[in-house]
Amino acid sequence: MNHVKAVRKFVTHIVKNYIAHLLDIKIPLILGIWGGKGQGKSFQTELVFQAMGIEPVIMSAGELESERAGEPGRLIRERYRTASQVVQNQGKMSCLMINDIDAGLGRFGNTQMTVNNQIVVGTLMNLADNPTRVSVGQDWRESDFTNRIPIIFTGNDFSTIYAPLIRDGRMEKFYWQPNREDIVNIVHRMYEKDGIPKDDVVRIVDEFPNQALDFYGALRSRTYDRSISKVCYILIEIWIDEIGGVQKLGDKLLRRKKNEKLPVFTPPKQTVEALLESGYSLLKEQQLIMETRLSKEYMKNMDD
Repeated sequence: MNHVKAVRKFVTHIVKNYIAHLLDIKIPLILGIWGGKGQGKSFQTELVFQAMGIEPVIMSAGELESERAGEPGRLIRERYRTASQVVQNQGKMSCLMINDIDAGLGRFGNTQMTVNNQIVVGTLMNLADNPTRVSVGQDWRESDFTNRIPIIFTGNDFSTIYAPLIRDGRMEKFYWQPNREDIVNIVHRMYEKDGIPKDDVVRIVDEFPNQALDFYGALRSRTYDRSISKVCYILIEIWIDEIGGVQKLGDKLLRRKKNEKLPVFTPPKQTVEALLESGYSLLKEQQLIMETRLSKEYMKNMDD
């Protein structure tokens, strides 16, 4: 199972980095988990964090750019040192995780590299080479050592990232491509609180093959949408009238007193039929987007 391999790879990477001082070998600081969109890379890492009791410090690709030169590089070093302080002060394992890194550092087509891109790449390469000596601008002190903190990347296509950063020795790579059994197990975990048996999960996965994992999460969300809509329709004549009309709805929702309560929302009981109905609805939306392609209508003079 690819899922088991991914967990082993993740756990091994974390453990190796925490005992690196005991090993007489070069240990890559970075683990890059890459694969198709919506395949559960971040979801799987969160489960491993919970199982291992890891307190991660998380960044997104959106934090790798700034209007101020050098700011993202400094932020990475600060977050790295924050993770080190978690280890030192709380006695918990920690790591620095950067989600969708290729969206922030990847080169696509004719996109240009900015000064901040270069600084971020240089910062990450320096961390990989010197993981225990990390400055955030202060004068160097011989006694200023930082705990070695593993770094985790997730992304879709690491071939778009500056090659020296992802070379062997700095980064271990793992290609995450869940098979059918993995998808069934992960979706079953998603629906665990709803009491959906595994046989019904298999039916749902088989009914909507070749879908990303986030599709199955959207099924559950869509059933909640319908339940919330029903509640709103009931309240629109009762509750809104009681608070003085639609004009005061914003005040009631945003400026209510601490002891005032909003209407109670009861989560809907999930059924296979409701999830399948949501799935068919989502499929229609996917097909409509692919068939309509309004961008062509808006930009008629542009070549395909």
